[in-house]
Amino acid sequence: MPLDLMLTPSGPALAPRYRDPHPPAGPHRPHPPGRLRRPRPGGAPSPSRRSANPYVRLFATPGARAFTLGNLIARLPMGMFGVSAVIMIAGSYGSYALAGAVTATGLAATALVAPWTARLVDRYGQARVAVPATALATLGSLALLLCVRHQAPAWTLFAAYAATATTPNTGGMSRARWAHLHRDDPAALHTANAFEQAVDELCFVLGPVLAAFLCAGLFPEAGTLAGAVLLLTGVLVFTAQRATEPPATPRAHGSGSPLRAPGMAPLLGVFLATGAVFGAMEVVTLAHVDGPLAGPVLALQAAGSCAAGLVYGRTSRSAGPRTCLAAMAMLMTLPFLGAVTGSLTALAGGLLVAGMATAPTLLTGMTLVQRLTPAGRLNEGMTLAVTALLGGIAAGSASGGWTVEHAPATAYGFLVPTAAAALALALSVLLRVGTPRT
Repeated sequence: MPLDLMLTPSGPALAPRYRDPHPPAGPHRPHPPGRLRRPRPGGAPSPSRRSANPYVRLFATPGARAFTLGNLIARLPMGMFGVSAVIMIAGSYGSYALAGAVTATGLAATALVAPWTARLVDRYGQARVAVPATALATLGSLALLLCVRHQAPAWTLFAAYAATATTPNTGGMSRARWAHLHRDDPAALHTANAFEQAVDELCFVLGPVLAAFLCAGLFPEAGTLAGAVLLLTGVLVFTAQRATEPPATPRAHGSGSPLRAPGMAPLLGVFLATGAVFGAMEVVTLAHVDGPLAGPVLALQAAGSCAAGLVYGRTSRSAGPRTCLAAMAMLMTLPFLGAVTGSLTALAGGLLVAGMATAPTLLTGMTLVQRLTPAGRLNEGMTLAVTALLGGIAAGSASGGWTVEHAPATAYGFLVPTAAAALALALSVLLRVGTPRT
């Protein structure tokens, strides 16, 4: 009950918390200095008492905390499965080549299946599609675990890991909920997208670390097992929050494919080049540092991106894609300069600062994807963007690995992510990727 309500014999009634001996002479007379203001009707809080933190206001939305918790649990395994599979397969079969081929097959299968899964989510609803799709992906992970445990033929590993391609895009489903809840509030949607991008970076940092800890501390299959349990649990918690779920869009009322939206294909090309930045940076950093410090040093890029994403979400203004891509292209030269000096501290600082450009870039790109995607196809549009990123990561990893092996020094490998960032900027200019209108 509001503080300005008092119980009377006939029920609650308004009762002032003070009595003004000098009432105002007119409706526009200001309150005397130092004097309390009258309570707002209905006990509504005054604007001055509302939190200035946009993230506090964001999670004051009914149901936001519940579906965010479930999505966090479901999204953490996204950074665990690849590392867990490599450790598990390489330890049992003694072949990193086999482990890499199996994970690459899973990545390719995901690139093909994920847009179809997202289309079904848009058409029939998140709960009706995400739960069975996650159950199938979980069975694929458990099948892979059993095949490795009993050293089944190699082809069974490819088949089992390909079955995990039905894993729904949990980050896209969460962004779709924010877009539905704040469809009339661009500022709140900007903050929500910034939070989601920061969560992506956080999972990128914590997922591999948790997977490596479980596989090394318990047993080689522990990372895959824990990831499967977390994924299924998180999706069940997330989809149980039906009040915040965006409405399904039946096929009869749906729009055309997001690929046909003007500007979408060039934008996906930018995402492809941006993904190459991440893939190349990871491989080159691991090769250049080559030791137990490689993981923590590489994590600094994600840490810088996470921090920048949260700060960017607090701002009331947003930059255009070309501005963000230009900043990323310039800052990606810092890791190369740090590596050339031979100082690990300089390289770590360069990665930290360079990472600060990635979250705003991806946030701006995802916002533009939401604006270009036809109504009722939001999950599909964002999944296409994620698929382009995954393809870029694969291409960047291959390019970075080849450069490290053939260049005079591993430091020159850092020119690959720099060139990929410059390519993304060039694509945005040449292909006329416009700034999203507010």
